[in-house]
Amino acid sequence: MLSEPRSGRLAAWGNALLAGLVSPDNAVHAIVGDDAVHRVEGLPGEAAPVGLTLALGRLRALGVTGFRVALPAAGHPLGLSGPPEFNARALEAEEAVVATGAAYGLVPEVYEAGPAGDLHVEVVWHCLQVREAPPADVPSLGEAERELAEALRDATAALTRLDVAASGPVAEAALDAYRARAERSAAAETLAPGYPPRAVRVLEMAQRIGVLIALAYENGHGGAVSASEMAARGEALRPVERVARRAQVAAYNACVEERERGRG
Repeated sequence: MLSEPRSGRLAAWGNALLAGLVSPDNAVHAIVGDDAVHRVEGLPGEAAPVGLTLALGRLRALGVTGFRVALPAAGHPLGLSGPPEFNARALEAEEAVVATGAAYGLVPEVYEAGPAGDLHVEVVWHCLQVREAPPADVPSLGEAERELAEALRDATAALTRLDVAASGPVAEAALDAYRARAERSAAAETLAPGYPPRAVRVLEMAQRIGVLIALAYENGHGGAVSASEMAARGEALRPVERVARRAQVAAYNACVEERERGRG
């Protein structure tokens, strides 16, 4: 939750590209980010992996009109529509992109390459057939925003009750660092041109809750030192984490959802 999913960048900037709001070079640069290179394997008509620029153009030619995000977890196929083979691969990666307009999905596989001390990240997106059906458990932006506000209150109350070190000066310092990082990267740019302001707001709130969850899991245990107290912490955080993942998917999918409502 703390880091931006690669599927989110691909969907956001892929949607902006399909809408004619950015150039192919700008879209690919934003999708790749700090990685060394992204390639797409399994595209119809291509015997070998191809670069993102060619892949996005080919997907458009195959009829793709938009991209949605899936962020599945065990027992929660969030954003998926099948078939089982695609769902299993997406669950293993914990993310995927599902196209609209044509039945294709993309699942990232991440590699580290290069000599020791000079490693870089390469990503291969596996293009697979998907089932054309509504994605699982994706809320509207309004629903996601309401859920997030409740989840933030619940998380704060639960972590305070359990005496977990996700509040106080350490947490505030981490949140301040997150806010500064978000301002530098510009949340609106992360979502790419064409996204509504509400989607930016929902994504930022989901990522803020992600910071709190990461702090609770990673930065000390406070008074939660016994196995039962650790289990209680997990029980308190799991539903909050689920809400934050749902909200991320709603934000990234907002362009496609708005366009489809306009057609309805």
